[in-house]
Amino acid sequence: MVHYGALKVAEKIRKESVGAALEAVHTLIRGLLRDFSPDALAVESIFSALNVKTALRLAEVRGVVLLAAAQHGVTVHSYAPRLIKASVAGYGNADKQHVQLMVRSLLGMTEIPEPADAADALAVALCHMQHEQFRTRFALPPNMAVRSSSLVPGRIARRASGAAAARFQPSR
Repeated sequence: MVHYGALKVAEKIRKESVGAALEAVHTLIRGLLRDFSPDALAVESIFSALNVKTALRLAEVRGVVLLAAAQHGVTVHSYAPRLIKASVAGYGNADKQHVQLMVRSLLGMTEIPEPADAADALAVALCHMQHEQFRTRFALPPNMAVRSSSLVPGRIARRASGAAAARFQPSR
């Protein structure tokens, strides 16, 4: 594992304006992309179970992340929350604590990754790695969509040695 964590935008910037907060996220992401030069970026898709305000804020942040990736020529892969949970925990409705425990186990970590958003980001990276291994093994096209129902029951992601991830929690 190279690095993991959760990025936070300073309270002062978040209170200044939404635009300033999004600009700060963009700067942070571009810095990570510059520092780590990933070949791909895996993100969680936005799901509709959220309230509208939260979903819009997540969409704004996600858009900034996608923009930064495009500016650095990094391919972005998006995964549904249930697929991520199923890939890591074996159950698409797993709770945050279960995901944290499984991420710790799969990555051979001595401690549970904190905050929970960082564990979620690592879960997204593990899901992507599993998807890519599956796609490569069966010679599937690069942009093949995967649904939770297409997972092989009982399969979980193998140990990840090169996952780098960050997850963002928008201000509410």
